[in-house]
Amino acid sequence: MSKTPPSDLEDHLGYHLRCLSNFVSQSFAMKLAAEDVSVAQWVVMRVLYNQQDISLNEAAEAVGVDNSSLSRMIERLVQKDLVNRKEGKNRRSISLTLTAAGKKLVPKLAKLADENDKAFFGSLTVTQKNDLLKIVQQLLKANGWNVSTHGKNRLE
Repeated sequence: MSKTPPSDLEDHLGYHLRCLSNFVSQSFAMKLAAEDVSVAQWVVMRVLYNQQDISLNEAAEAVGVDNSSLSRMIERLVQKDLVNRKEGKNRRSISLTLTAAGKKLVPKLAKLADENDKAFFGSLTVTQKNDLLKIVQQLLKANGWNVSTHGKNRLE
């Protein structure tokens, strides 16, 4: 048994990143709750806003979840009349689109996302935000995350 004491929790960068991520996400979740949308549902809707009429597989890859998780999210969005789900070109494929209500809601939710980002990252300069984004994307890529599929390379 080692006589070296274990490192403190606060010594780990991952701990601080998790705290920040949780803080940002919880704040955004509270804003979205007023619109009866979860953070995960927002992500799906935002992907569909740019890529109308995509397959479940394509949407799952873009969102970064497995098909069964996405299917459950889609079912809730269909029940809320925010997403249309229809059979694709063959019976096994499913095509997804936003409803008119979903298309109308996305810009409103995007504004909430922008406000949330500004609240948390507004003290950083544009250069600092871009540098932070590049570092995070570099770490994600080095650990198997496909940055090109899941996000842009630059903040505006």
